[in-house]
Order: sequence, then structure tokens, then C-alpha cells
Amino acid sequence: MSWLEAERTELAAERILDAAGALFVERGVDKPGMDEVARAAGCSRATLYRYFENRQALIHAFARREARLITAQVAEVAAGVTDPRRRVVEAVIACLAAVRERPHLAAWYSGDSTLLREVLRDSPIIRGVAQSYLAPGAEDPDLADWVLRIILSFLTEPGEDAAAERRLLERFLVPASSGRPAASP
Repeated sequence: MSWLEAERTELAAERILDAAGALFVERGVDKPGMDEVARAAGCSRATLYRYFENRQALIHAFARREARLITAQVAEVAAGVTDPRRRVVEAVIACLAAVRERPHLAAWYSGDSTLLREVLRDSPIIRGVAQSYLAPGAEDPDLADWVLRIILSFLTEPGEDAAAERRLLERFLVPASSGRPAASP
């Protein structure tokens, strides 16, 4: 495959994922079928299946793409934080902000959809990123899982405001992830 073909393939897949994202906003994550995604993307069902073997593969590709974008945004914020105890708080807050500013992701954590929980549980990318923001030496997969559950909890049941979420994270997440309280800002 030439580089031009690879580029066209990537653009086609991105267009399909964009169309799926628009449908998620409009109808929720659980509703759109492959026929509807194909129509929204302006392609045939056969073309859609050339890029995504089934609905689950489409959903996971969409989630991976969004996870890459969000983790890049979180990394940018966290890179400026030198105190590892504070970095986990800033990473969680940046993650919440990045997810919340993407309207096509709201359907993933509102209502009855369980797909976000499945993606969080099954994605090595997301779990690896969560682990990377924990304090050095905190190589504990249970702790990374707990951080992801905290993020999901704040998405599904937001705090009264950003300050309240920050206060809870500083009070409970920092000691749990590092064994000692964070330094004051």
C-alpha cells in the first residue's frame, strides 16, 4: 500500500468516526446501527465494514481516537506540574475538562450507557495513562483502576463545582496515591 492509499484509508476511517460521533450526540451511543453510521458518513455499508468489522470495532476505534486526543491534552497540562502528588490531581481535573468539553462524549457517560465503563475497563491505553500519572513507585493496577472509577464517578455525578471536585481529589486521591498529603499550591 502506498503512502497515498494509507492516507486515504486514514481519512476515510476518520470521516466514519466523525459521523459516528455526531450520531452519538444526536441519538446516544447505544442507538445508531452500522447502516445509520454508513449513511451519515456518506458511504456504503460495505465500505464501512471494510474499515470496521462490526459495531464493537467501530465503538472501540472511536474510543481509542478520543482517548489519544484527551491523553495528549492531559499530558500537556500535567507536564507543567513537578510535584508528583499534585500531578495526579491536575491530570484527573484536566481529563474531566477534556471529556466535558467534547459534546459527542456526553452520551458515553450520561443515561444508561455502559459502554464507557467497558472501554475504561478494557483499554490498555487508558489504563496505562492513568497509571502514568500516579506517584512514582505506585505501580498498582488497582490504584489505576480506582482513579478511572473516580473519573467516571465525577462524569456521571459531577461535584457542585470545579472547586468541590478539586477539594475531594486533593483530600482523598493524593493521600491514597502517594501515602502522604500534597504540598500546598
